[in-house]
Amino acid sequence: MEAKKIRSTFIEFFQSKNHQYVPSSPIVVKNDPTLMFTNAGMNQFKDAFLGNEIAKYPRVANSQKCLRVSGKHNDLEEVGVDTYHHTMFEMLGNWSFGDYFKKEAIEWAWELLTEVYKLPKDRLYVSVFQGDKGDNLEKDQEAYDLWKSIVPEERIIMGSKKDNFWEMGDTGPCGPCSEIHVDLRTDEERAGIPGRDLVNNDHPQVIEIWNLVFMQFNRLADGSLKELPAKHVDTGMGFERLVRAIQMKSSNYDTDLFTPFIQALEKKSGKTYGINEQDDIAFRVIVDHIRAISFTIADGQIPSNNKAGYVIRRILRRAVRYGYTFLGFHQPFLHELTPLIAEYFGDIFPEVRAQQEFIAKVIQEEEASFLRTLDNGLKMLESIKAELKEKNQTVIPGKTAFELYDTYGFPLDLTSLIARENGLSVDEKGFGEEMEKQKTRSRAASEQETGDWVMVHEDSGVEFVGYDFTETFSHIIKYRTISDKKGDRYQIVLDKTPFYAESGGQVGDTGWLISDSEKIRVLDTKKENDLIVHFVEKVPSNPKARFSSEVDRTKRQLTMNNHTATHLLQSALREVLGDHIQQRGSLVNENLLRFDFSHFGKMTEEEISKVEDIVNGKIRENIQLFEQRNVPIEEAKKMGATALFGEKYGDFVRVITFDKDFSVELCGGTHVPSTSQIGLFKITSEGSISAGVRRVEAITSKTAEEYLRGQEALVKELADLLKNPKDLKKAVESLLQERNELKKEIEAMHLEKAAGVKTSLMSQFVSKGDMSVLIAKVALPNADSLKKLAYELKNEVAQALIILAAQIEDKPQIAVILDEELISAKGLNAGQIVRDLAKEIQGGGGGQPFFATAGGKDLSGLDKVVDKAREMFL
Repeated sequence: MEAKKIRSTFIEFFQSKNHQYVPSSPIVVKNDPTLMFTNAGMNQFKDAFLGNEIAKYPRVANSQKCLRVSGKHNDLEEVGVDTYHHTMFEMLGNWSFGDYFKKEAIEWAWELLTEVYKLPKDRLYVSVFQGDKGDNLEKDQEAYDLWKSIVPEERIIMGSKKDNFWEMGDTGPCGPCSEIHVDLRTDEERAGIPGRDLVNNDHPQVIEIWNLVFMQFNRLADGSLKELPAKHVDTGMGFERLVRAIQMKSSNYDTDLFTPFIQALEKKSGKTYGINEQDDIAFRVIVDHIRAISFTIADGQIPSNNKAGYVIRRILRRAVRYGYTFLGFHQPFLHELTPLIAEYFGDIFPEVRAQQEFIAKVIQEEEASFLRTLDNGLKMLESIKAELKEKNQTVIPGKTAFELYDTYGFPLDLTSLIARENGLSVDEKGFGEEMEKQKTRSRAASEQETGDWVMVHEDSGVEFVGYDFTETFSHIIKYRTISDKKGDRYQIVLDKTPFYAESGGQVGDTGWLISDSEKIRVLDTKKENDLIVHFVEKVPSNPKARFSSEVDRTKRQLTMNNHTATHLLQSALREVLGDHIQQRGSLVNENLLRFDFSHFGKMTEEEISKVEDIVNGKIRENIQLFEQRNVPIEEAKKMGATALFGEKYGDFVRVITFDKDFSVELCGGTHVPSTSQIGLFKITSEGSISAGVRRVEAITSKTAEEYLRGQEALVKELADLLKNPKDLKKAVESLLQERNELKKEIEAMHLEKAAGVKTSLMSQFVSKGDMSVLIAKVALPNADSLKKLAYELKNEVAQALIILAAQIEDKPQIAVILDEELISAKGLNAGQIVRDLAKEIQGGGGGQPFFATAGGKDLSGLDKVVDKAREMFL
């Protein structure tokens, strides 16, 4: 059975059991401070488990895109080394929200695996929670009895809390789980050792394929467990492992999920998978990582140096590095695999097909950038090797190896490999210590203690009224304290709120909670999953009081101006640059708007002006807002509404329209009632933020007026400085022309002076054996003239060793240049020579074996440089 059929069979099976199929949520998580990436199928249903919302359907099934590379589930370093771990994977799952429980979950799982997929029953084992004294939990007798009626008792394994009790986090819903394992060993191996002895023992052929979690409890902050009022089922089955089991392969990578990608790499590299283990690891790393990279970019996460973007950059660089080191790919190659991603995953995940070209371009630019970084790192390693050789040492210090990792993205195994090739080794213990120091610093910066919610009023849901009102009466449902190194912060949930929670790029509202006895500042409003949480300066003295919830109207108004302007901007960009423009991120606050979009070229001044003209034209048209709430998603798409890739939309959406022929977008933000309220729009900057993504920053309303007044004042100041010429532009051009002419005259004088210095130095060469040695102190106007002088002297004298101690603008510099033949014949190295001499001027430097420079702080040390050089070579 092919992988596509296996996936569709799972979905159809649970649809026949009255489950609603729900599409995968984006792999990049938003509005959840505990996660960067979706790492389990249950993530999008978290609010239903937490009780923050009522589940739309009592029974659900789906195939969820997941990524596990950081935090609790960190599989990155294992990926490729073994045959069953992955970064990006699909998790098939079925859920019950207060509907069915253990009986149905267990019976249906067995039915699907053995009667539909036809997995041999004698290869399957199941595990059951054995209980835990620390939590005062009994054995899961109900699950045990259910399994006992299906399989022989010898196939039921009792599992510890570690293996058979699932928890969402340090706090929250949790419960016992029952795992299903499959033994994929040969008959001979199975006859030798029973499969039950290898379950949960990291055997590559005896693997877990399905985990049935029975959510019965809620873990409180004090560690205690409390029974949940409604029982839920949360199951997860690794799709890649299931395909492997059904297709009876010894490795996930031997299934049709990966073989087309491996075959493409074989063709491109000229190497064959399955011959050399180190090459095989590289094949597996690349075909796994290209999926993770492509899916995250499709969902809006561009590789960068921050948070989720940095994780994706690490994955991409790991793939490039394995291709570079083991498969001989010294030019970008990963991007050539994206058509296969679109072909094999485009049906179930259409976003990878729709954005294939964009994904490929982003990957290609990232590859090219990292390959340049690799070259720089290799040059640094050459310098390290030279230093070790001089000191007669053969071990690269752990701190140095960590700097290579931290600065150049050189993983330890690459540094170790290059070291071994050069007869060196790496202090891996020291590297580990440096890595642990960094992790400790990171943990210390992010550690926080979250208290339990304190219930004040009955939780019957949160009503958001902020589209229609900026103040309302509210009651506090619950509150809690969050403590970290910055101190205590307080969070409040209201039953009814006008405060907009940060979402879709728009910042959260601020304002006040006012009761009869006190006025409390609301510092921010955010979403945690889909729960609106207000950050306040303190907990009210009487939390049960009725409060007037009042939004800061001035801030809200300015933010609305900028948000609506962002919609107008996106449509204008498409009109000017083309329909390929897709939003990649945004920030909207009271001060400015920032819009990131897919485009591969710098905008010209003419294009920027056209965009500004279009937006300001729409502002002057005074277009009225047409807002539609609870529009069926399919109907909204038919209207041509612009959606954001990587955003999870529900069955019903809000559509914001400013002229149905100009701007129609799916949006949950706040907007002006008519465009004239924006007043004025001005772009202040445009530039690149990453491969294939540009950023426009702009201002509106009073901020734009103040900006233009400032520009006008600046022009007036310039005119005053130039004695108010009739034509200011012509006067500035005249000044620049005069400056350029003077600059040329000065450069000519510098050249003349340098030529005089060169003539003088030509007579100062001293013969030393078969070398011509020049050691001199000189005064020159700039570093370029020093370099030029050194090269000219070398080119005119054979077998030259030249050391120049130069005074340049009252600062000391040293240049060392030597004939290439002296490097091999005499074992000389300009980089090492300049480093030794630089100590005399309290400086440092380096370069290539034939040419190197150094700078320093002590100008008086130049004479010592000359003396030391003469001791060394004369």
